[in-house]
Amino acid sequence: MEPTRNNEVKETVDILYEISNMLNTGLDRETLSLCISLCERGINPEAIATVIKDLRELEESKQISKHN
Repeated sequence: MEPTRNNEVKETVDILYEISNMLNTGLDRETLSLCISLCERGINPEAIATVIKDLRELEESKQISKHN
C-alpha cells in the first residue's frame, strides 16, 4: 500500500474507533479493523454483530460457570 493510502486507512480506522468508543461497543482497534475488513469483503454487518454478541455471551457464561 502506498503511504498516502496507508494514512487514509489509518485516519478512517481512527475515526471509526472513536465512534466505536462513544457507542461503548467494547471493540479494540484490532477487532474493529477486522470487522471493517469483513464488511469490505461483503459480510453482512448484522451477522458480524451477532457473532460478536454470541461470543461475548459465551465468554460470560464460561466466566460464571468457572466461578461456581
